[in-house]
Amino acid sequence: MEKRVVITGLGAITPIGKNVEETWKGIENKKNGIDNISLFDTEKFKTKLAAEVKEYNPLDYFEQKQAKRFDRSSQFAVIAAREAVKDSGITKENTDFDRVGIFVSSGIAGLRTIQEQCEINYEKGNNRVSPMFIPMSIANMPAGNIAIEFGFKGESMAIVTACASSTHSIGEAYKTIKQGYEDVVIAGGTEASICSVGIAGFENMKALTNSSDKNRASIPFDKERSGFVMGEGAGIVVLEELEHAKKRGAKIYAELIGFGSTTDAYHITSPCPDGECGAKAIIRAMADSGIKPEEVDYVNTHGTSTHLNDLTETMAIKTALGETSKKVMVSSTKGNVGHLLGAAGGVEAVICVKAIENQLVPPTINYKEKDEECDLDIVPNEPRKAELNVVMSNSLGFGGHNSCIVIKKYEEE
Repeated sequence: MEKRVVITGLGAITPIGKNVEETWKGIENKKNGIDNISLFDTEKFKTKLAAEVKEYNPLDYFEQKQAKRFDRSSQFAVIAAREAVKDSGITKENTDFDRVGIFVSSGIAGLRTIQEQCEINYEKGNNRVSPMFIPMSIANMPAGNIAIEFGFKGESMAIVTACASSTHSIGEAYKTIKQGYEDVVIAGGTEASICSVGIAGFENMKALTNSSDKNRASIPFDKERSGFVMGEGAGIVVLEELEHAKKRGAKIYAELIGFGSTTDAYHITSPCPDGECGAKAIIRAMADSGIKPEEVDYVNTHGTSTHLNDLTETMAIKTALGETSKKVMVSSTKGNVGHLLGAAGGVEAVICVKAIENQLVPPTINYKEKDEECDLDIVPNEPRKAELNVVMSNSLGFGGHNSCIVIKKYEEE
């Protein structure tokens, strides 16, 4: 018999907040976390803006030795996991740590470390490269460091599907619990790729906006959108088998009821123009959930503020939801936090849970110019009070990866 999967803990560190509550308040207050890049000198770059985690000092969270051995992406992952685990109330007394998994992903994890150590190799020679270079930079290390931090000994992995990574991790974690393989999984994503080589790579492929106005930079579904703004941070959810959660008296935020994923098989960076496979991921998630399109109240979109993404995602939602797409509320919170790449889905899952808890739809901020091709109800500029029972979160990644999770207000049956 398949198990029910609930969400019992939340953790986040984002460009608009050092924790979940600050991040959610930032959504409610339409806070824009985008500003001039401070992490490196942008004099030679067209791109001047990013969504950085502000006023961040690793020594506020880690001993100096540990901080030096953790790439920034691992630091963010552990910080968010600490909050989520504490929030969940999981302890050795109420949970078998041999049955706690960690599915925490990143698009590229230690890119800053990779750049730093390559520069040292070039400038000072190979014998000066840090012995911690590899363990600091590989993509599975955020998950590994979380496991070590808490002593969780279940299945641990990092699913790398570019900007769909953390939604895939949450979806696969859900399946793992649903099939009875683990009681609890710490799931989500982390990213810290705001560095010169990261910005250069995206800038040269014309994916980033060159806007110098932070209020007109990340503008999903706006006709004047011109590219995404890179963000950083982490978002973690604690997924738990329902009866396990009830037995230990856990607070249940919501229930995860469905997951769907597909591949475009079209192009390494561009989405399939008609949004067909993005639609199929949503359709698969609904089928897994056992819900109909008319039951969907809100969709947190991938909504990157690139021309192609927002257009094809609009088409995907229309195809998947049919006539219901005219009524369903959709929005993108990337106007607040930028595009967190592999961590995007993790942060957006946290935001979806808070939206259900507060019965409030996050707005698409800084929206001005209507695009006739993106003609969904994008909840422009102001949060909207609404009855939220079923919400979806979409993530799309380079390589044609599409993923969708469905979260429902928890009700005992």
